[in-house]
Amino acid sequence: MEYTPALKKKYREEIAGNLMKEFNYKSVMQIPRLEKIVINQGIGEAVADKKLIDVAVNDITAITGQKAMVTKSKKDISNFKLRKNMPIGVKVTLRGDKMYEFLERLIVVSLPRVRDFQGIKYKFDGQGNYTMGVDEQIIFPEIVLDKINKIMGLQVSFTTTAETDAEGYALLREFGLPFKNNKRS
Repeated sequence: MEYTPALKKKYREEIAGNLMKEFNYKSVMQIPRLEKIVINQGIGEAVADKKLIDVAVNDITAITGQKAMVTKSKKDISNFKLRKNMPIGVKVTLRGDKMYEFLERLIVVSLPRVRDFQGIKYKFDGQGNYTMGVDEQIIFPEIVLDKINKIMGLQVSFTTTAETDAEGYALLREFGLPFKNNKRS
């Protein structure tokens, strides 16, 4: 028997049907899907300390289970002592089973570890996509606290096929993302 992530199975069996009823879609192809999750970490201090990039690559790779890619600057900015093609961040794009596994770990394990967690803010981009910031990478259990020399934040972007923010919100809410009670905060 082939392995299927729990959230992928839940999407097929429950979420798609719930969204079909909620938005009265005529075709199953109209139902919004999660296309990809991009985890991005900008490291401005990497201009001075190159080792931070290697640490970030290892952290993001451990968190996602997929090798992180180094992002480089596109132009020179003298005020920041930044030159073109200097490494300034890391990112990973997750699709398929790895995407669903990461989402499940984020919802079930990592977000509950945030101190004084009240839920995540409703900040969609107008086309049904959502980006949330994580203040500390240590909420992920894959990060060993003893080996951390600097606590850094990261961004998690959810790209959906939803056409409106309401559809994107409904999709992510069905997956179990803990939004704050008041919809627009």
